[in-house]
Amino acid sequence: MGPMTGYRIIDLTTVLMGPFATQMLGEMGADIIKVEPPQGDVTRVLGPSRSPGMGALFLNTNRYKRSICLDLKQDAARKALLALVDTADVLVTNIRPEALSRLGLDRDEMLARNPKLIHAALLGFGNDGPYSGRPAYDDLIQAGCGLSSLIGQTQNDAPNYVPVALADRVVGITAVSAICAALAARERTGIGGPVEIPMLETMTSLVMGDHMAGRTFEPELPERAYQRLVSQHRKPYATKDGYISAIIYTDADWKKFLQATDMVDLPQRDPRFANFTARNADIDHVYAWLSGVFTSRTTCEWLTLLQDVGVPVAKVHDLDSLLQDEHLNATSFFRYLDHPTEGRIRTMAPCIRWPRQELPEDMPAPLKGEHSIAVLEEINWPQSEIDALTEMGALILAEAV
Repeated sequence: MGPMTGYRIIDLTTVLMGPFATQMLGEMGADIIKVEPPQGDVTRVLGPSRSPGMGALFLNTNRYKRSICLDLKQDAARKALLALVDTADVLVTNIRPEALSRLGLDRDEMLARNPKLIHAALLGFGNDGPYSGRPAYDDLIQAGCGLSSLIGQTQNDAPNYVPVALADRVVGITAVSAICAALAARERTGIGGPVEIPMLETMTSLVMGDHMAGRTFEPELPERAYQRLVSQHRKPYATKDGYISAIIYTDADWKKFLQATDMVDLPQRDPRFANFTARNADIDHVYAWLSGVFTSRTTCEWLTLLQDVGVPVAKVHDLDSLLQDEHLNATSFFRYLDHPTEGRIRTMAPCIRWPRQELPEDMPAPLKGEHSIAVLEEINWPQSEIDALTEMGALILAEAV
């Protein structure tokens, strides 16, 4: 069970943005039917794996799904997919509109067949602009929304990328909220319709929400960014034996910090520390001063001191130490599952908690075409046509393991 139980979602997406979104919906109880091409989702071959086509990235982005494998270049496979769409609440795609039409999957025709259908289109760019229809990847969007330049600015270096697929995942989360909103609207109106989630616009909103700054006004004011965020000194602080993250932000936090470090007279000695406004006006100086202070103690000493007085502080994990974090372990965030083909694997619990909902049981990522027959049988597709689809290679079944 779960808050999305009872909704059927056809997942016609590949790579990361769409699959990440539909996995979240699956974690909430939706029935996710992943439609894969004959070669499978490309992420099946990305990262380490024990078995061909079951890479780590795929395993961690396609839980809570069933897989049907169709060759949509064949008319018979498209007919089967349309029959599935007729039974669905939501169709999620990240295929460019022109390519979708070439496959014989015109949006308006599908909505005419199933008026309650919500078609969630994850796009690189909004359909009403000159970039419409262009291919889009996470790196391109990070560059196009100004994020890469911001990173270079903070590092006093050339533009660079965030070392996670940030655009894919942010837009994926945005798609989840858009789909849930569309379903809520359908509850009122009784009809579905299209919803578009463009990557560039979504990420530009994220970046410029912080950094519109003086551009907000007409005529523009001089400040070009949220200065605290672009300070080259804004980074974890080096300690005697490692690093630590601490946010000494409000006047109350500064009072606690200065009392704990026996420097209560600092605001009187240096007016740049007098209050919130003064500190933000000279944030580079403040960060540089803190960088010097934090080298005076060990990481453990700082964690103990600042936690005791209530100043926000955290360890700086690497990817391996993160697996040993006491909070994440106490909440069973990282967990082990027995995958039917991959053996024992480590995975992650759903992020969203529903204290009064019984969530669905863990469901590991599927083999390619693992549920091809079962999915078609559920919609009463004739056995003779299932056999014919299989014979002509339009329906691909999971290989025996």
